[in-house]
Amino acid sequence: MKKIINCETGEETLVPLSDEDLSQQAIDEANSAAAKAIADAEAEAKAQAKATAQAKLAALGLTVADLEALGL
Repeated sequence: MKKIINCETGEETLVPLSDEDLSQQAIDEANSAAAKAIADAEAEAKAQAKATAQAKLAALGLTVADLEALGL
């Protein structure tokens, strides 16, 4: 159901969703899920890259304090 509000009168009407509305809702949900998956993958890749960089710097002899001073 969707709510239609007449701004002039304040009247609210509930109407069933049309086939077009339902199709668009399914498309919107799929797009949202895909965007979330991409954002999650990017965040994971960034975290892994940061961890790899910290490990490489630590292997060069930098301490945790050195890494923190560098903002890592």
